[in-house]
Amino acid sequence: MTATLPTLPADVPNVTPQDREYHRLRSTYTASHTPGAILLPRSDSEVAQALRYAAGTAAPVSVRSGGHGLSGRSSNDDGTVIDLSRLSGVEILDPETGLVRVGAGARWAQVAAALSRHDLAISSGDHGGVGVGGLATAGGVGWLVREYGLTIDHVRAATVVLADGSIVRADGRSSPDLLWAVRGAGSYVGVVTDLDIDSMPLSGVAVTQLAIEVDPDGAVLERWAEFMAGAPRALTMSGALVMSDDRPVLVLTAVVASDDPRVAEKALRPLEKLGRVHRGRVSSARYADLVPLEHLHPNLGQQPSTTTNALLRRITADSARALVDVVSHRARPLVQLRALGGAVDDVDPAATAYAHREAHALVTATTFPPYSGPDLDEAVVPLLPYSIGAYRNFETRPDDEAFTRAFPGATGERVKALAGRYDPDGVLSRVDRL
Repeated sequence: MTATLPTLPADVPNVTPQDREYHRLRSTYTASHTPGAILLPRSDSEVAQALRYAAGTAAPVSVRSGGHGLSGRSSNDDGTVIDLSRLSGVEILDPETGLVRVGAGARWAQVAAALSRHDLAISSGDHGGVGVGGLATAGGVGWLVREYGLTIDHVRAATVVLADGSIVRADGRSSPDLLWAVRGAGSYVGVVTDLDIDSMPLSGVAVTQLAIEVDPDGAVLERWAEFMAGAPRALTMSGALVMSDDRPVLVLTAVVASDDPRVAEKALRPLEKLGRVHRGRVSSARYADLVPLEHLHPNLGQQPSTTTNALLRRITADSARALVDVVSHRARPLVQLRALGGAVDDVDPAATAYAHREAHALVTATTFPPYSGPDLDEAVVPLLPYSIGAYRNFETRPDDEAFTRAFPGATGERVKALAGRYDPDGVLSRVDRL
């Protein structure tokens, strides 16, 4: 039964179930939803109106930048969705330093295309359809993560609309606590409408695909992790551990933050010592080619799935065997591996709401229908003893346990305290409870 909602704010464009656009805007990438109203603010003041409206209801409140989040929390049933897609500007504030102001409703394909014209880049996830707001307030593990670090590491300021409708400019001088929360836990303190981010100069990258045959005990995975620990930080690698003819294979994309293929060849050459490695030709590309405009699509609940993840300090012999056990499970989960380290390690763990600077590998596991949460939980059991935490954006079920894994100890206590200060009535936590 649809909840009765107060009168929608007259100045804010909106879409309701009676409108033709509703079917295109109601859902997320992973889940189909039926919200009571979708508001599409065009300015900070209209976001404030939308939030005040939402706060006046008892229904769920979702904020959406791109709708690509795995949890599906950027929409809901019977409540309000504040869709930021009309706040999608990309402006270079300082060509000398590369400081860029990005609207939270932009998608990373749009950002990369705009910056590419100036030989600039922001490491920004691995899919161009991902929204800026969801990624740049939670972490940001992108194709350049070892060279650039997390996206949040380069956020210098943000405009935040608080749950009471107040508009605050958060930076290191005037609102350091709020900026700290924006950099990793932004959804708990307000609606971020734009971010000032330091981009990096980058005229091009070198890219190749490779596949590594994995032995039954996973020893090759440990050797790959050792290789990455000593690799130049310009090299970032991520991919999937898959089963092929009942044998595990590690299928990877390697990206080198250089437009010189010789730099990539030198960085990748030691991989040949790992075992049976099948490598494609190194090619040159723009960063925008990695997150292309072709990735942009409406989100219609087209990829139902259940995902969880684990951050590992490193891949050891024991955790490598566990990874093989996970991918061999009857549910055949999609297991993705991302190498961290490099520039991620440069930041003090207390400087942002992402505390896991010692983690050098991120493992994501996903099941698809007919398999569901219990099957995934069973599949990942072998890996759990080696997990030191989690990355919040790769979790379908953001419950209390997931919160503690993402925000351990003092970090979690600080996030909760700031959420209580900036959103005392819990308006923004009606879908994603602390």
